This record gives sequence, structure tokens and C-alpha cells, in this order.
Amino acid sequence: MSITAERKTALIGEFAVGDNDSGSPQVQIAVLTERINSLTQHMRSHRHDFASRRGLLQMVSKRNRLLRYLQRKNRPAYLELISKLGLRK
Repeated sequence: MSITAERKTALIGEFAVGDNDSGSPQVQIAVLTERINSLTQHMRSHRHDFASRRGLLQMVSKRNRLLRYLQRKNRPAYLELISKLGLRK
């Protein structure tokens, strides 16, 4: 259900804005998207896992808030990020 440390490090390296960047909105959104995709697969086979469903909804809401923030602050970075991640916005 969660992502591996290697995968998270790869995502940070791919979406980082600077050298020591691990907290920018781009990185946070990329990591959340990976976790959401993983949990979505889990939910397809475990339909009655309501605790995981709640966590999934919280992650989706947090990602939406971060996307709105990035859209307000840096529109070109927002457009590039959603095209890289394949998000429909």
C-alpha cells in the first residue's frame, strides 16, 4: 500500500526544484500521486476497507489543496507538473 524508499527517492530526484529539495509542492504532489495510485489498486480488491478509503480521500484532498496552491503561485510549474503526472485538470 505504501511506496518504497527507493521509489520515493526517485520521485524526489525527478521533481525536485533545487539540490536539497524534498518539500516543494511539486515533490509533495508527486509523492502523494504515487501513494494515491498504490492505494487505489488496494481499494479495487478490498472494497470494504473503509479505514483505507478514508486515508485515500484525505490524500486526494491534500493533493488538491497543494495543486490549487501551486496553480496560484506558479502557473507554468503547475501546468508542467500535471502534464508529467497525467492528472486531469
